[in-house]
Amino acid sequence: MKTVNASIITIGDELLIGQTIDTNSAFIAQELNKIGVWVRRRVAVGDVWDDIWNALDEEGRQSDIIIITGGLGPTADDITKPLLCKYFGGKLVIDEKVLEHVKYLFEKVFRRPGPILERNLKQAEVPDNCIVLHNARGTAPGMLFNKDRKPFISLPGVPHEMKGLMVNEVIPRLKETFTMPAIVHLTALTFGQGESFIAELLKDFEATLPSHIKLAYLPNYGMVKLRLTSIGEKKEDVEKELTPWFEKLQELVKEYLVSNEDEGLESVIGKILKAKHKTIATAESCTGGYIAHLITSVAGSSAYYKEAL
Repeated sequence: MKTVNASIITIGDELLIGQTIDTNSAFIAQELNKIGVWVRRRVAVGDVWDDIWNALDEEGRQSDIIIITGGLGPTADDITKPLLCKYFGGKLVIDEKVLEHVKYLFEKVFRRPGPILERNLKQAEVPDNCIVLHNARGTAPGMLFNKDRKPFISLPGVPHEMKGLMVNEVIPRLKETFTMPAIVHLTALTFGQGESFIAELLKDFEATLPSHIKLAYLPNYGMVKLRLTSIGEKKEDVEKELTPWFEKLQELVKEYLVSNEDEGLESVIGKILKAKHKTIATAESCTGGYIAHLITSVAGSSAYYKEAL
């Protein structure tokens, strides 16, 4: 079955200088992967007209779906909307529904004193040849263009707004447009040995894997995640083929295996504590409360985490 590929283009100088960490690409990739879209490339570009234009050209040649985030705000450095308007040969017009939504946000939700600024009202301007995607969480609407039978989707860079648009607007439209294959990942977590040692344990196993099943090593401090991935037409068929291989992998690393799910050590510890009806407290100095942060980042951790000293 044909793979559906996507490219993600993130826009903003702040991404290139490291001032802002790009969490948008990770979320978008995860949501696309859930529905069977394989993210082929992730590209970050600054607030430079030619760089954005060239990225659109290049990713349009590479992928079936192009998703862009950033540069849709009301300030002069936000150039994505006028650039997309010119790139796709449209002209900016007022979208009355967006204008009504912007006024509602400023008058009823934000309730800021004084009149709405003209630059805020201009958020309702959109290219006349795009499909407007309603942004229930902010003033910058999403925009969907089609070129060479490929969707180019522009989303705001504010993570909360982008996530709402991805879940409520983008994913449903992509599922209607494309026939997706099933992408299945099975992940195990090992602890206590490095990547090279685990790879040595699995070298014969890896050599026998069918070419369409991929094994990935994801090392971290004292831990290695092992991910088997396969793609096929039906999820149940892919899982049925992949499961025996995953069971064999677990058997080979059983001495170091702590979980057969895609989770961190903090989640594993939490499950053990709940199962044994035990609790935990932390006393930290040099770590600055980071261990407590990891433990409490897991939903439901209040059931077993007592306090930090």
